[in-house]
Amino acid sequence: MRGIRPVVAGATHRTTMFEIFFDLVFVFALTRVIAFMAQPPTGLLTLAQGLLLLLLLLYSWGPYTWVGNLVRADLGLVRGATLVAMAAIFVAALVLPDAWRQGPGLDAPLTLALAYVVVRAVQLVILAWVSVTIPSLRSTLRYFSVPVVLAWFPLVGGALLGGTAQTVLWTAALLVDIGGARLASAFHPWQLRSVDHFTERYGLVLIIALGESLISAGAGPRTMAPVGSAVAAALLGLVSTVCLWWLYFDRLAPAARAAVSGVPDDRRADVAGDAYGIGHSPLIVGAIYFALGIEEVIGRLSEESTDTGPLGWEAAGALYAGVAVYLLSRLVLRRLTVRVVHPAQVVAALLPLALLPVGRSLAPLAALALLTVLLIAVTCNERRFDRRDEPVDPARATRP
Repeated sequence: MRGIRPVVAGATHRTTMFEIFFDLVFVFALTRVIAFMAQPPTGLLTLAQGLLLLLLLLYSWGPYTWVGNLVRADLGLVRGATLVAMAAIFVAALVLPDAWRQGPGLDAPLTLALAYVVVRAVQLVILAWVSVTIPSLRSTLRYFSVPVVLAWFPLVGGALLGGTAQTVLWTAALLVDIGGARLASAFHPWQLRSVDHFTERYGLVLIIALGESLISAGAGPRTMAPVGSAVAAALLGLVSTVCLWWLYFDRLAPAARAAVSGVPDDRRADVAGDAYGIGHSPLIVGAIYFALGIEEVIGRLSEESTDTGPLGWEAAGALYAGVAVYLLSRLVLRRLTVRVVHPAQVVAALLPLALLPVGRSLAPLAALALLTVLLIAVTCNERRFDRRDEPVDPARATRP
């Protein structure tokens, strides 16, 4: 029966190697969004469409974190079903760079939409199977499945129509999926069995996404012939990525985990869902846009590049706005967990946006250097505001 019935996870359950493998495939799909946004001509519409793809991917991955928190994802039929979802995510990743390109042969938008439907359908099947072992999950599943299934129709319809209609319908699908799921969880919250497992999964995906920044800094475009300025930009990218890692993993991550652990059992899943669904997911978005910006900067500094002008709005927007999203999301996570956010931290998080017009008018290397100096200052400044983010009274960690 061990291979047939789901194995319920305990309070001390931690992330398994199988889940890390699954998350690697998922982050591979996220990095393919970078390939989509980096295709010339890169414009604001392409960056917005990339954001839509990132959010669709992120909110399709989230329920697998809850599944792995309820039962062992690396055992029995749950593992087999998750492998099917992994294959669907891999197929989606392969066609992502052509997400808005319809043509002869394989229809990339339709393939992507159907792969997404498979990923979401597998979630529902796994949760239905788990509810046999955990009957209290059935009411949550009934409310959760309705918006998930409803979102499939505009998703497939948009893929068939293409163009502007695809953008509009896929945006509608995302809003139905996210909004409906949050309403469903508000009435029937998920169960959170292991805080360590839950926070580990989110942290591991973030650190893999930050690793993509290092890949972009170290590799750049595939055809790049490295020059001195490109090597300097790569080193600046490394320093900036270390700052982003430090701002989350050295201080905030353990404090947020401790704060969620201290919340009473009846509200813990609610607080964790808000904090990591609202506050943590945009951290990953910010890291991906930052990686795109690094790639654009180094591409402009290669020997093959003929563009010697300023960085421009698109590349600077990815670089500076990506960091701003990361810093602001970090503060949202702080507010929803440790409950302490200082006004000066908000100002520091908004500075990349204030500097965006300056960055777009600078040469690529100078724009990246300016952002790196800012991140170093923000990282050093954090020591003035907290001492390892000591959590306050857990009773105050309620939903805003």
